[in-house]
Amino acid sequence: MAPGEFEKMCAGEPFSVHTPEIQSKLLATHRWLSRYNASLAVPPEVRRSMLLERLAAVGEGADILPPFHCDCGFNIRLGAGAFLNFNCVILDVAPVSIGAGTQIGPGVQILTTDHPRDPCTRAQGVEFGRPISIGARVWIGGGAIILPGVTIEDEAVVGAGAVVTHDVPAGMTVMGNPARPR
Repeated sequence: MAPGEFEKMCAGEPFSVHTPEIQSKLLATHRWLSRYNASLAVPPEVRRSMLLERLAAVGEGADILPPFHCDCGFNIRLGAGAFLNFNCVILDVAPVSIGAGTQIGPGVQILTTDHPRDPCTRAQGVEFGRPISIGARVWIGGGAIILPGVTIEDEAVVGAGAVVTHDVPAGMTVMGNPARPR
C-alpha cells in the first residue's frame, strides 16, 4: 500500500497539504491553539499542561507565552526550561527540537516547511519539511527567522532579526541577513 500524504509528511517527503487527513489534523491544532492562546493569564504550570496535550515533549519548566502559532504541534519537542516569548511561529511539518534552557525572543519564526522550486509543482500544493534542531542554552533574539533544515548547536547566539540559512556551530554568535558570524 502506498503511503498516504500524512505518512509522506512525517517522512519528510513531498506531500499535498490539501488532503482531508492533513486538513483535519491542522484543524485540530488550530482548535487547540485557540484555547492555548487564551491562556496568558493562567499560571505557567497550567500552560505547560496544555502544551503537553499537543506537543511531542515538554520538559519541566518549559513555557511558551501566547499568542503562539504552529502547524501541527506534535512535531515540537521542548527541553527543560526552554522559553519562547510572545508571537513565536513554528511551522512544524517536520520535527523541531528546542534544547534545555534555550531562550527564544518575541516574534521568532522557526520554519521547517519548504516548497519545490519548480513553479508548476509548487502550484499543485506540494510541500515538504526539513527538521530544525536548536541545542541547549541557545539564545535567539526577537524577530529572527530560522529556515528549513538548520541546526543551531548548544550555547549559540542568534541576533535579533537574523535570517539563519545555515547551521550555527556551538558557542557561535551570528547576526544579519543572511546570518553570519560576528
